[in-house]
Amino acid sequence: MRRLSILYWLCLVFTIPSFSQELSDREEITKTVQLYFDGMMERDREKLDQAFAPEARLIGFRGDKYTVTEYEDWASGTASGNPRDISKYDNKLIRIHINGTTAVAETELYWPGIYYYDYLTLLKIDGAWKIVHKSWTSRYLE
Repeated sequence: MRRLSILYWLCLVFTIPSFSQELSDREEITKTVQLYFDGMMERDREKLDQAFAPEARLIGFRGDKYTVTEYEDWASGTASGNPRDISKYDNKLIRIHINGTTAVAETELYWPGIYYYDYLTLLKIDGAWKIVHKSWTSRYLE
């Protein structure tokens, strides 16, 4: 019985730090994705730059057209203009999968007349989670 008790405590001691780290990483990834959402809605370049690595790429389909966009081009266009009316939009973080210093976040964004589905690859760079790649598709509402 004493051996089982010791084994239990050893498992607990070695499991808690990794579980605690994953919770912390999950919170930080959630904050990064929220910066992405807020940056798009507010057209705030600073928030977008906090969320994305400068060398990030965005790859997906706009209708049937395959597009590859460098982060700088996308961020410049996204940050121009007036802030969006957030009452017409619904951006959701669906799930996060973490493996060490790499993570994938799945999002669903409802914009007037269209749904976007983003798969964001994040890396923990110098202690901060950054989006390094965005794969996306869209579905227009009829």
